[in-house]
Amino acid sequence: MASVVLTLVGDDRPGLVSALAQAVTDCGGSWHTSEMARLGGKFAGIVLVEISDEKVDPLTRELRSLGHQGLLEVTMSRTDGEVEESTALLELHLLGNDRPGIVHQISSVLAAQGVSIEQLETDVRDAPEFGGQLFEARARLVGPAEVDRRLLAEALESIANELMVDLDLS
Repeated sequence: MASVVLTLVGDDRPGLVSALAQAVTDCGGSWHTSEMARLGGKFAGIVLVEISDEKVDPLTRELRSLGHQGLLEVTMSRTDGEVEESTALLELHLLGNDRPGIVHQISSVLAAQGVSIEQLETDVRDAPEFGGQLFEARARLVGPAEVDRRLLAEALESIANELMVDLDLS
């Protein structure tokens, strides 16, 4: 069996997920984990599919066909599956006035501490009471079991103060 990660982007309209799911099903694949969203008028997503090795090439052809039909641009990448390591799981929540560089600065601090972002959701919304826009981020973080949570929290709090955002790490 092969594990493949599909990434997809297309103009948002009904039937996109159905077309992708049909291609996976027609090739005998099993749809596992996925995350999809409408972003700026586009539909984007990522899907983990399990499929027999001999069906990977037919699936590749089916996915190319979706692109030629103008439905979805899909890329496919083989993966070895989940890497099991001892990790520390943390949740991060950030809220503050929107400004360029927030994700870059926070992710740089995380990387310097050996912590990776497993999942990230961000949003910008109007905040008329503050005369601007609010940026909100929620992230699930993973790192080595021996990560020093106190040092990580201090490093994040330092950058949060500089960015003037509220940050919670749990």
